[in-house]
Amino acid sequence: MAPQAKLIFAFSLLLGTTITISSNHWIMAWAGLEINTLAILPLISKSHHPRAIEAATKYFLTQAAASALVLFSSMTNAWHTGQWDITQLTHPTSCLILTSAIAMKLGLAPFHFWFPEVLQGSPLITGLLLSTAMKFPPITLLFMTAPSLDQTLLVCMAILSTALGGWMGLNQTQIRKILAFSSISHLGWMVIVISYNPKLTLLNFYLYALMTATVFLALSSIKTLKLSTLMTTWTKTPALSAMLLLALLSLAGLPPLTGFLPKWLIIQELTKQDMAAAAIMISLLSLLSLFFYLRLAYCATITLPPHTTNHMKQWRTNSPTSTIVAVLAITSTALLPISPIIPTIT
Repeated sequence: MAPQAKLIFAFSLLLGTTITISSNHWIMAWAGLEINTLAILPLISKSHHPRAIEAATKYFLTQAAASALVLFSSMTNAWHTGQWDITQLTHPTSCLILTSAIAMKLGLAPFHFWFPEVLQGSPLITGLLLSTAMKFPPITLLFMTAPSLDQTLLVCMAILSTALGGWMGLNQTQIRKILAFSSISHLGWMVIVISYNPKLTLLNFYLYALMTATVFLALSSIKTLKLSTLMTTWTKTPALSAMLLLALLSLAGLPPLTGFLPKWLIIQELTKQDMAAAAIMISLLSLLSLFFYLRLAYCATITLPPHTTNHMKQWRTNSPTSTIVAVLAITSTALLPISPIIPTIT
């Protein structure tokens, strides 16, 4: 793909995201979401592989359906209340339709089936965009409309997402699919607390984006897509494999790494809201995803395959790891000491 085309698509993504997160009117928010969808499609299908074309088609169909539902929800609300303002969503039917639309946009269970397939058909850097930047506009819309939405429905969808994200990622061998189910599981943690403390949801999203960026960029540096090839990467870049181990454990939410911070604060908030049962359930369900993070970490650093692999074991490459990966790796593992200042922010 030509650099000029990449620049145009990147600018369009930035423009669409900015329009959506800064708008007060539903039509402007919808237009931003559409710009985003159209800008990411060429980046998904740029390899012209049948799987990439299939991924782009699935992405287009699901996002078009979700955008139509956003428009339908806002028009229904405007019909009954005369309000096009995003924060004035009060009609119950509109709230229900919007919850479905945003869940479809995000890949939140039970509307999650498209996400692993699309991520599997995309290049790693495009997968990073799909897992982080493309989720920011819908999360913003959820943030603005959260007081109007049904709390019980959101909690049920969040617990279902965490359960399915952990359960369906257990027997995967493709790293991109494992990271897709990881994303679905993390979305459950974000959505369960949005009705009670929306700023915690945003904090969780920012830290999730940070840790996911570290993992995707590390995998892109060592050009690894499957568990079988991940097992031999320690010979190429031992230091990067060690940082990948820490980033994966941070994504799993183990103390004393950064990923423990949002989980800790969310469990604390749920307990304050007399939702100890939900906190216990989501904590236990996150142990499912801990298993495949540990398996990834084990493959990345500790083992060589016990059988003969059908690819050559490569020696260390001379290409230096980018500074961005180094900075992201440090922040995705060492931010837990800032936790005392979080209450002053949120």
